[in-house]
Amino acid sequence: MSFAPETCLAYERNGAPRAVSCSKASADQQRSSSMTAQPQPAERISTDIGFPEFVALIAGLMALTALSIDVMLPALPSIAAAYKMADANQRQLVVTAYLIGFAIGQPLCGPVSDRFGRKPVVLAGLCIYAIGSVGATLAPDFDSFLFSRAAQGLGAASPRIMAMAIVRDRFAGRAMARVMSFVMMVFIIVPILAPALGEGMLALAAWRWIFGFLALAGLLALLWTMLRLPETRDRANRRPLSLGALGSALRIVVTDRCSIGYTVALGFMFGNLMTYIGSSQQIFVDLYGLGPLFPVAFGVIACFMALSSLVNSRLVMRLGMRRISHAALLAYIGVCAVMAAAGYPEHPPLVLFCGFLAATFFFFGLTVPNFNAMAMEPLGRVAGMASSVLGSYSTAAGAFFGWFVGQAFDGTVRPLQIGFSALAMLTLAAVLITERGRLFVQHHPAAPHA
Repeated sequence: MSFAPETCLAYERNGAPRAVSCSKASADQQRSSSMTAQPQPAERISTDIGFPEFVALIAGLMALTALSIDVMLPALPSIAAAYKMADANQRQLVVTAYLIGFAIGQPLCGPVSDRFGRKPVVLAGLCIYAIGSVGATLAPDFDSFLFSRAAQGLGAASPRIMAMAIVRDRFAGRAMARVMSFVMMVFIIVPILAPALGEGMLALAAWRWIFGFLALAGLLALLWTMLRLPETRDRANRRPLSLGALGSALRIVVTDRCSIGYTVALGFMFGNLMTYIGSSQQIFVDLYGLGPLFPVAFGVIACFMALSSLVNSRLVMRLGMRRISHAALLAYIGVCAVMAAAGYPEHPPLVLFCGFLAATFFFFGLTVPNFNAMAMEPLGRVAGMASSVLGSYSTAAGAFFGWFVGQAFDGTVRPLQIGFSALAMLTLAAVLITERGRLFVQHHPAAPHA
């Protein structure tokens, strides 16, 4: 594909691509250019991939991370027994090791993709992911297993980061937030189904088969990408891998107030998500005794995040990213305040606790896609580097905060509630600093490098 520097690819309702202006004005100052610009001639991509398949493919690439974590949650007790773990909290390392590899891989693939294109980097990452999955399947001891999990995360970093960069190559502003909402809605189906899938595999075979299944999923994603994903990084805009060019791209990213501010905010929000994922099996199985019903509770809560993503995709073009995400963040804090007013009960009724989680993750789904789009909007020319910085920081911060709160698990849900409240308040502080104390205001101009 070849577009002018200030052009991105959007889609008509029927899925046909068209070129639109995406850097003349902020997407929060006016309705997205993908909705208002007149269609311009655009070179059709070689695979002629339509909008539904594009969303499904991007969602599938992003969903590898959720699949790699959530499908093996029911197997954590079996893994602990197989490797003779003395401390039950060591089970959380199975998630943490993956996230560490994931965080390490993200700074690398973005700049490389700005130089060589998105598709080769995705394919390389999927190969590493499949190898790591096979290693986890065959690991003879816990250290080897954790190393393989880290390799899985390292490989999964590429499709995750490239998915963000590919979307930014084609969309900007509210249009990007809308696409990311559709993507999130699709890939959230994975955490809804994955624990039940893992439980089903455990009923039929040993826990190691779960990681064999992940290897197969990686290979299928590799084949789909190879055959159908077009290259979205225009050759004319590719950047060298010299230290000077990398330093210049990094400087553009870290000196943009809007981008770096919302990246920090995302780190706190992902901390809440990782806290929940890391502790959910202990809470629902050990504390509430749900046993095989754990995947049902996990999936029902995830449905609320999928619902909010659908709501966001319907509203963001009309109301704007800031109005929706700022209001949702305040509502998130309000839900936490209710639990604080109740004294952060140690063992609330299951229905009440699930209601708390459902409400917080509903507002999470209205916040994160918009924060992602606002962080990426000014940085279209360095989308690979920007996606790497955003992804690596938010993942590393999320893993750290999730581990920190998760290690405080004491057989009650109080640490999780306090962690949710503290991280939500830190998110609000980051947003207020970014917006100079003003919420809901659409005022950030587009950067010249967008």
